[in-house]
Amino acid sequence: MSQRSNTATTVGINSVRTALKFGYEGVVELWLDRTRRDRRLAELAAMARQAGIAVRQISRDELDQIAEGGNHQGALAWVRMPAALTEQDLELLLETIEQPPLLLVLDGVTDPHNLGACLRSADGAGATAVMAPKDKAVGLTPVAVKVASGAAESVPFVQVTNLARTLDALKAHGLWLIGLADRAPSTLFETDLLGPTALVLGSEGTGLRRLTQERCDLLASLPMRGRVESLNVSVAAGICLYEAVRQRVQSAERGTM
Repeated sequence: MSQRSNTATTVGINSVRTALKFGYEGVVELWLDRTRRDRRLAELAAMARQAGIAVRQISRDELDQIAEGGNHQGALAWVRMPAALTEQDLELLLETIEQPPLLLVLDGVTDPHNLGACLRSADGAGATAVMAPKDKAVGLTPVAVKVASGAAESVPFVQVTNLARTLDALKAHGLWLIGLADRAPSTLFETDLLGPTALVLGSEGTGLRRLTQERCDLLASLPMRGRVESLNVSVAAGICLYEAVRQRVQSAERGTM
C-alpha cells in the first residue's frame, strides 16, 4: 500500500509519538520496521494498540520507499489530513484562551515546506494558532503536514477568505499586529511582545502586501549582520515566535506579566 486518499505520512519516532499522543484520532495506521527490536518502537506499538490503531510490521525497504528519504527511524504513521479552521473557529479560540494570545499570520506563503516548518515552530513556541489566506497561499497539503512532523494536528491552522478584514477583527479583539519588514526602523528585539500579539510575516519573495502592511500597528525588522538581505520565512517565523517566548518567560520570572 503506497498511497491512501486524504492521508499523509508522519515519519520518525518523536513525530509519530507526538501524533499518537496528541492527534491519535487522526492516525489511521502505524507501520514499524519488523527487523528492529527497539524499546521505543515497542512503546509506539503499545500506544497505537491502546488507541485502537492498527499496527503493521513491514520491511525497512518498504518504509524507505514510503518515507521518500525521510529519517523514519523504523516508524511511520498514516494520518488523516487535518482540516483548516475558519474565522468563526478563530473567534471562539480567542474568546476562550486564558493566556495572552500569540498568533502567527502568514501573508501569501506558497511553499508547503515553509508552511510545515512554520507550524512546527509554532507548536514549539506554544502559539495560539497559525493563520493564512485561502487565496494565493498554500494550505495543509500532504507535504506541509509531513514537514510539520505532527504539528499540523496540534496547532490550529486557520484559513480566511479576506485577510485584511480578519486582521481588523484581530485588532478589535485587542491584539497588537507586528509586521516583519526588512527596512523597518526598529528591530523585533526592541518590540514589546508581552501582550496579545499577532506576528505578521510576508511571502518568500515579496514580503508583506500593501494592504496587510497598512493594517499592522508596528513594523519591525530582524537585524542582518551578514551579506544576505533576508531570511527564509520559516526561519524568520521561528526567531519571531521564540523572541515572544523569551520575553514572556522572562516577564513571568520577574512577576511582571
